Amino acid sequence: MQPPRAKKSYGQHFLTHTSTARRIAGSLGPEHPRVLEIGPGKGMLTQFLLGQSFAFKAIEADPDMVLYLEQQFPEMEGQVIQGNFLKADLGLIFDEQPFAIIGNFPYNISSQILFKTLDYTAFVPELVGMFQKEMAERVVADPGSKAYGVISVLVQAYYEGHYLFSVNRGQFDPPPKVQSGVIRLRRREDPLVPGELMRSFRRVVKQTFGQRRKMLRNTLKSFIPDADILKDERFSLRPERLTVEEFVDITRIVRKFER
Repeated sequence: MQPPRAKKSYGQHFLTHTSTARRIAGSLGPEHPRVLEIGPGKGMLTQFLLGQSFAFKAIEADPDMVLYLEQQFPEMEGQVIQGNFLKADLGLIFDEQPFAIIGNFPYNISSQILFKTLDYTAFVPELVGMFQKEMAERVVADPGSKAYGVISVLVQAYYEGHYLFSVNRGQFDPPPKVQSGVIRLRRREDPLVPGELMRSFRRVVKQTFGQRRKMLRNTLKSFIPDADILKDERFSLRPERLTVEEFVDITRIVRKFER
């Protein structure tokens, strides 16, 4: 079977450099008993994940790619899930057992993949993924940088992130219009945000970064109707200056007015 061509509708850009695929696969911690690859495409990364000590599955939305993978890698028969990762119940993939995630993610849904993962942090101890470079830098950005934003804060509340390496456009077929970057996320032993605060935490983070050039006392005045509280010095800051822990502190204040 001839390899299927890339489809724009699936945001497909196939990695062609073996050495880069091997490096991505080798970036995953060795301790995971189960691994899920998202969007395996033609299997460039898949070949380095098969035959390892962990149980391996892949999820692929393109039915043509599923057929191609099963023909190229007969040992994957029954291990390729045809479907949309964003609509999948992640708890069912390995029968309620935790698993690591890896992949060369379609850039058009990469942020959604991260938000989906945040809904299943109990199942996902580690994620290694290739993103558009700008997105990769945003996820692991430090407070005070221009890249620091909503996705930085929400992801870092649960995971410690590291930027591993960049990948040039020429290593793909077809080449994307942007550079790429690989990051690794490892789940914190203790999340920075208690479960009971998470919904309010997300609201606060999105509200403040929605008007990131304004001071917090202006963006949060509808959340905190007490003018004296808003006089506190921290509310004179813009959101990119706050650490995740400081966002948690402010969320605790907001919660007092939600009851």
